[in-house]
Amino acid sequence: MTADERAARVALSLVPAVGPARMTALLNACSTALGAHSAPFAFLCAIPGISRACATAIKQITPEHGARVIQRAHDLGGTVLLPEDAEYPQLLRMIPDPPVVLYAQGDTALLAQPAVAMVGSRDHSAYGAEACRQMAGGAGRAGLVVISGMARGLDALAHTAALDAGGTTIGVLGNGLGVIYPAANRMLYERVHHHGCLVTEFPPGERPHAGSFPRRNRLISGLARVTVVIEAAAGSGTMITVDTALAQGREVMAIPGQITSPVSVGTNRLIRDGAIPLLELADLLRGYPELAGQQGTLGPLPPAERESQLPPGLSPDDRRTLDVLRNGPAHVDRVADVLGVPVGALLGLLVGLELQGLVRQRPGGGWWETGAG
Repeated sequence: MTADERAARVALSLVPAVGPARMTALLNACSTALGAHSAPFAFLCAIPGISRACATAIKQITPEHGARVIQRAHDLGGTVLLPEDAEYPQLLRMIPDPPVVLYAQGDTALLAQPAVAMVGSRDHSAYGAEACRQMAGGAGRAGLVVISGMARGLDALAHTAALDAGGTTIGVLGNGLGVIYPAANRMLYERVHHHGCLVTEFPPGERPHAGSFPRRNRLISGLARVTVVIEAAAGSGTMITVDTALAQGREVMAIPGQITSPVSVGTNRLIRDGAIPLLELADLLRGYPELAGQQGTLGPLPPAERESQLPPGLSPDDRRTLDVLRNGPAHVDRVADVLGVPVGALLGLLVGLELQGLVRQRPGGGWWETGAG
């Protein structure tokens, strides 16, 4: 494909109404994307599925718009992938509505490797945090690419645990490259960029909006053979990913939780309704026969691996505070009791850590370690 044709294709993808079906209709009728741009308005309107509004939008955009988007992606160190490209993920070609353009930043070879999606609640429990660390870390050590959505909570924990374990990860964004959302994940964004891969179907610089995340979720499940749900409240956004995984014919596994925990209602119901319970890493690895013999290991990360991810210059009290918050979100009073320090002194430590992007406050006096979600 010529550079001009690629730019024309990317330009068509910028038209909100042009998804996989309309892109296929345009290419079938006009032979090329360049042909679609030069086609008369009346001809475009005669193509099945192309409304007058859609044809108007197509006539208002030019291949030069696409060329600028491609250049912007390259300036950010990114790659633009079309379905015809060898690096475009084969698993995404198989879903009902594959992206007409995919933007990637980092190691795109990971898009072809065996992968597992791990998703869960932003407001997780300490149990969910530890289960996520163990499963994501074990999967990474066994050779699976861990995929999640770069959100706060268990998404961020899954990415971090996989990398801490020496494995690899793919972060699927609900916005364009170059936009860090949430802002607290800046360190994680940079880490995944340099040691994993970031992917999105949104053009560089596009901010997230209400419709971004359901579209992102279908890519999280679409890139993986198995989707693991760690914790999810009833009706949570995590369940959207479950629905897309099932619609794509992918396997869903769920980690059982306490029946009294609100954030385990969704996962326990999934198991009741037929999802495979994930009790140990071997349950997951049975879905990846090509990794036979790679058993992986569960358990917390060794202290040396954790320490390597901390910025220099932290005091012993800073490190002790982060160790407590690694077990999941905690109220300031509880952290003070565990550390045996006055609440006032602890708040000073937490503010300093927050300024470094290492912890974040939540409503009601709770705090969590941002690297752990």
